[in-house]
Order: sequence, then structure tokens, then C-alpha cells
Amino acid sequence: MPRVFPPAFRRAMLSVAGGSVIATASCGGSTSEAVEANAPIVATGMLGDTEDIPTIAIGPAFPRLSFNRPIFLTHAGDERLFVVEQAGRILVFENRADVERTTEFLDIRKRVRMRHNEEGLLALAFDPAYATSGAFYVYYTASSPRRGVLSRFRVSGDDPNAADPASEEVILEVEQPYGNHNGATVLFGPDGMLYLSLGDGGWANDPHEHSQNLSTLLGTVLRLDVARTDGDQRYAIPPDNPFVGRDDARGEIWAYGLRNVWRMSFDRVTGDLWGGDVGQNRWEEIDLIVRGGNYGWNAREGKHPFGNSRATGDFIDPVAEYPRSEGISVTGGYVYRGVKHPDLVGVYLYADYSSGKVWGLRYENDTVTGLRQVSETGGRRVHVASFGEDVAGELYICGFDRQDGRTGRIHRVSVR
Repeated sequence: MPRVFPPAFRRAMLSVAGGSVIATASCGGSTSEAVEANAPIVATGMLGDTEDIPTIAIGPAFPRLSFNRPIFLTHAGDERLFVVEQAGRILVFENRADVERTTEFLDIRKRVRMRHNEEGLLALAFDPAYATSGAFYVYYTASSPRRGVLSRFRVSGDDPNAADPASEEVILEVEQPYGNHNGATVLFGPDGMLYLSLGDGGWANDPHEHSQNLSTLLGTVLRLDVARTDGDQRYAIPPDNPFVGRDDARGEIWAYGLRNVWRMSFDRVTGDLWGGDVGQNRWEEIDLIVRGGNYGWNAREGKHPFGNSRATGDFIDPVAEYPRSEGISVTGGYVYRGVKHPDLVGVYLYADYSSGKVWGLRYENDTVTGLRQVSETGGRRVHVASFGEDVAGELYICGFDRQDGRTGRIHRVSVR
């Protein structure tokens, strides 16, 4: 049976049947402050001319394919695309508009806990040396106890379109107090390290204050060396991680003070790590995630004091934020580095799951030089569960036709 939450929490969350993988992540208890009805989208720094940020079009990339709650898309260093279905499957197919069928790459549905809307198979990343190692990494929620699991699998030795489900090696497990705010994104940085975003453990308002507690992994971004081991650990802690050597901190932590980063990505050119951190009741934010950074949750939401908090600290402001009048659940995206749309190069795209709005942002010399809404997914709203990137740097959207996600499609991003 699903866990029964108290009435205040149930009112704040969308039901599993009508919610989204991330819309519920933005909801929870209440604060004493109300959102200004017409508050603007704001950015850190002075805004310049936004005319050089083009309007984009979003249309079906593979009209003959549909998916069940597709929440991530990526590549393995070749022309194939891999789509993660939240219930526990990974599907692979050729990147052609006329493709008619997918192949099941991995099915771990029996291992995945998905009793709540934010649980499931949440993330996938291929080893930088995948062509020779055959290794890839996933993050999923599991039961008994309720926990998040980072695991390594390997591709089958005789079929490049099939993984070996018996090859699982559990790298890290993190207990989850509640069913929401599980994160997560798994990706490799330009330094070859694995980065993993973890939510604050859930419920509402971060009741256990995990995000400001460096002795827990919840509410953080981790940086791990999965190419090495350390004693009983199936990973090593990079010696240049910011909190290595501190008795009061976990050495795995790269950044903290985060609520529930839903999708982060590295800029292929600059190496900057971008993330979208889902808000509680008032503000959704876009962050540049840096070594040792404290992003303020739960003392702040965006750049604003949270609830009755008067806490101060050396917090890093978001690069951009938007209020609940514009949407309720941010989906972090990518800086476009493809070749098909030169006018879009260097623009960071992100979206709101619920409203379907998409924004473009230019960031140069530590300043936002342009920010505008570049698309709205239209009358037949696409709920933007995730962005994805192919090997050439072209961008896609994993979208739900309905909030329950049972009919999901992959959409291509192009310039109008």
C-alpha cells in the first residue's frame, strides 16, 4: 500500500494519477509569505539585449514512437538514443525521424520502487570510456529500507542493444526518509568524475534540515571517482573535493543547500555545471553549481528568506529565478552546442514542467546578458519532464502529453 500522508501534505501534492514526476517536488507545506501575482522572471546581474536569443519550435522528433513516462534521454557516444522510462526500463533506438520501434536495453522494474510520483528509475549516464568498458550508471529508488541506489551495469557481450541485468554493482545507497525529493541526475564531468544530485529527503520545508547539514548526503550534489575503490567503498572520494578532511562533513559532497535539483548538465564548451532546483511555494531557480557552493535551502528559497527564517550565510544566488505565477516545477536543461541552429549556440534552455513554458538564457563573464521566454508548448501542452542531448549536441524534450505521463513523446528543439 502507498504511504498515507497527512492532509496538509496530500493537498499540496498532485496525485500519482494526475501528477508529474517533478510537479510534486515543488509542493509541500506553506510559508508565511505569498507570491506576488505578477512577479517578474528575474536574473542575477544586468540584462542586456535579448533579441539575439531566438524563438524555438518544439515538435515530435519520432512521430511513430510513444513512451510511458519518459523522463530522460541521452546517448552512448554514437548515433543511438536511449530513453529512460520511470517505471524501470531503458529503451534504445536509432536517431531517425522515421524510426518505428524501440529495443529494450534494460528492464529493472522488479527492483525499482515507484509507489510515489517522484520515485522510480530516475537517471542514466554512460561511462566516458563506454566504448571499451561497456559500463553505465543508473539511479533508482528501492524498498526495504526506502533508499536511492546508484548502480553500475554493463552491456551484454554479444548484443550492443542489450544490457546484462545480472551485472549490477551497487556503488552507493542513500536512505530516503520520505517518498519525494529523490533527485536525481547522474552525469560525468569533463574531469571524468561522476556527479549525482540528491534531494533533501522530502516531505515539506526540509523538516530535518538536511540541506544545511554537511554530515548527510541529502540536499547535495556529490562528486565521486567511480573508476577507483576505497576499502569497502565501490568508489573513491576525489582528494580535491571541498570538504575532504573535515570531521563534520561527508567528503563526497561537492555542493549543498539544495532542495531537489531536477536535471543538471555540463556546458560542453565552458565546463560549467547548470542545475534547476525545484522550489517549495514561491520561487523556482536556475543555479551554476560550483565547488563548495551553499545554495541556501532551507534558509532561503531562491534569493529570498524562506518562511520565518532570518538566517544569513555565504549563500550563492541563483543565476535566474521565476515565481509561481510562471510555473510550479523547474526542469533544468542544457546549453545548446549543436550545429543545426547557429543562433541558438551558447543559450541555456530550461522549462517549467507544469506551465510548459521554455526560457532561453545567455550567460557571459559571470553575468546574465539575455533572458527571455522562447516558447510555450501550446494549447496541447507538453509537460516538460526533461531535456536530452544527442551525440551532436542537438536538444530534445521528454514530454508527457498528460500529467500522468502514460502517453509520452520525444520532441525536437529547433529554431523558428
